[in-house]
Amino acid sequence: MEDKARKFHNSWGKNLGKTITEKILSSASGREVSAGDIVVAPIDLAMAQDGTAPLAIKAFREMGGKRVWDQKKIVLIIDHVAPSTSEGTSQLHQLMREFALEQKVKLYDVGAGICHQVLPEEGFVKPGSVIVGADSHTCTYGALGVLATGIGSTEMAAVFLSGKLWFKVPETIRCNIRGRLPKGAMAKDVILHVIGKVKADGATYKAMEFCGPTVKKMSIASRMTLCNMAVEMGAKTGIIAPDEKVKEYLEGKVGGKFPLIASDEDAKYGDVLDFDVSELEPQVAKPQAVDNVSPVGEIEGVDVDQVFLGSCTNGRIEDLRAAASMLEGRKVKEGTRMLVVPASRKVYLQAMGEGLIKTFIDAGCIICSPGCGPCMGGHIGILGPGEVCVATSNRNFLGRMGSEKAKIYLASPLTAAASAVAGKIIDPRKLMR
Repeated sequence: MEDKARKFHNSWGKNLGKTITEKILSSASGREVSAGDIVVAPIDLAMAQDGTAPLAIKAFREMGGKRVWDQKKIVLIIDHVAPSTSEGTSQLHQLMREFALEQKVKLYDVGAGICHQVLPEEGFVKPGSVIVGADSHTCTYGALGVLATGIGSTEMAAVFLSGKLWFKVPETIRCNIRGRLPKGAMAKDVILHVIGKVKADGATYKAMEFCGPTVKKMSIASRMTLCNMAVEMGAKTGIIAPDEKVKEYLEGKVGGKFPLIASDEDAKYGDVLDFDVSELEPQVAKPQAVDNVSPVGEIEGVDVDQVFLGSCTNGRIEDLRAAASMLEGRKVKEGTRMLVVPASRKVYLQAMGEGLIKTFIDAGCIICSPGCGPCMGGHIGILGPGEVCVATSNRNFLGRMGSEKAKIYLASPLTAAASAVAGKIIDPRKLMR
């Protein structure tokens, strides 16, 4: 299968009318496919975290599994409730450690960081690959030119056994983004704006392909923010054609050659969307839906109890730098607390080296160990009834971070940090120096 797929990949010519997603699944399945086709594709990497891996391991056993199909292509990560907060959670962590030792698969334990940050950092993500993760935000890896999607725990057990999975080739929505981002606006503002227009179900089972001059200029971290939240529109995956920035990012991480695949000029799209962000204001997703988006200026003045900087959406070094630039020489408002959770140990160490951690501590922030932190309400930073949180994470559903009577506003690192200083939601441009 692999040799056939590789030969087929090399036979591609120009202007065959294929999207990048169709090309990756054509290469993987060893035959030319188009949107709507059903394919069985070999998996290049499978990942599960502590919220999903225990169920996958149990299902693997129930299916009669003895050995995984390829120990080098499976990664387990303990990141969601890490360190453990209960005996029950500790038992789940123990199950993962025992399974990893038995099967000789790679396990990243407590403190390594969030799966969607660790895997790219450690060289597991390679352009042109097919990656599945038992986590809905696996689509983050699409920033590196990968077909990456989230699957259920039972599906993951089947992958552990066979190394294959069936897919319906998704139709692609091309999202062209142009315009120079104005002061105070970040990639998070761009994707919130897009989600606000497309809506939560506007890209259901589609591949959301981000392109255009604005995306080209974005860092890999910013591109990861875009792809991370594609699933909030219902998308099967988010993807960006790999370029020289991707090659530079992967240098020293990924061995061997990999294709810089791009969609053909005459590729067929289900829809083409155009966004000019040259006058984009900082955006906020209001409770209780990610697509309930408005410019921050429309809701300024809402009192804030907690600010959360981190998550697989915005816990990378550029996000910490942006927040630290806002907090330098300032204090978090009395009555407001700010939690800072680096996305990985490497990000934490880099932030320490750059003096960012000191800036956060001097400002009165609470620094937490790398991981998912407050994002899904299973760990630190649980919200109480009536509390308001501004978070740089990806979801603000009812009860997401604790009490169903709490309210979560999603925003960029700049807006989050500015709101911590003000003690209320505020346009970060008012505090930028």
